[in-house]
Amino acid sequence: MGGPMPVPGSAVADAYARLAEAFPALAVTELRAGEELPRGGGWVAATELAEGGSALDSFLTWDDAQVLRDYGQQARPDVIASFGLHRYAWPACLLITVPWFLHRRVPRYPVTHVSFDRTAAGLAVGRMAVRPDGFACLPGDPAAALPGARVVPDEEALRAEVRAAVAQHLEPVLAAFGPRMRRRGRALWGMATDEIVESLRYIAQLLGEEERGLSELERLLPGATTPYVGAAAFRRPAGPGGEPGSATRDRVSCCMFYTLRPADICATCPRTCARDRAAERSTTLVAQAG
Repeated sequence: MGGPMPVPGSAVADAYARLAEAFPALAVTELRAGEELPRGGGWVAATELAEGGSALDSFLTWDDAQVLRDYGQQARPDVIASFGLHRYAWPACLLITVPWFLHRRVPRYPVTHVSFDRTAAGLAVGRMAVRPDGFACLPGDPAAALPGARVVPDEEALRAEVRAAVAQHLEPVLAAFGPRMRRRGRALWGMATDEIVESLRYIAQLLGEEERGLSELERLLPGATTPYVGAAAFRRPAGPGGEPGSATRDRVSCCMFYTLRPADICATCPRTCARDRAAERSTTLVAQAG
């Protein structure tokens, strides 16, 4: 499937087109104002997920079947819910962060304005349909003349718009998933922090702009930015010769994969990162001593 067809007068069409080129596993289609969101088939509206009823049950059967197929075992219900939230929140964050990263435009998408289909053939992540609900931009942006534009004074104000837009969309979704995941506010917003950081970092790599992506994310999530928990906080562990290694970070939340493969705990898992940081410091000291 190709990229979405541009909507005349859209502030985000170019960003979604570049996203489709760099990451064909996800397709984003813009709807016109007032156009109905797709439903039925593989589509689920974000409002349905936020209601936490039978639509969420059906949504999670996909994760249940995938785990059984790929790992030959049944996962705990809270683990299935954690996987399901990740598979929705990861692309949902990109709806907001990619236009900001590429064009300094921050769209608003309440749950009433997004549908998701992760069953589409040929799309590993899925496809999303979005209906515009205004956007923020900086002074001097030509898009400021478009309907729904709201001009904010500077880059920090725009970063605040990103945080607010993601929170607006995810808050009702987190509230629905939380009881099934056996997690509450702080743990859920820690997971939201990780989804923002890891999704945009991945796309920035594909776009050939990883270093800018790292610095932008550290400014976006420096810590103490409620309701988010934790920070982007990248670091570069020293290599054997003391040279800087690839950028990494400690996740704020656990992805729960260890419950399926206890021996395969992620290197960035908060369950192990303290031990790994100690090993990194030891490596650095040895290199410096040499």
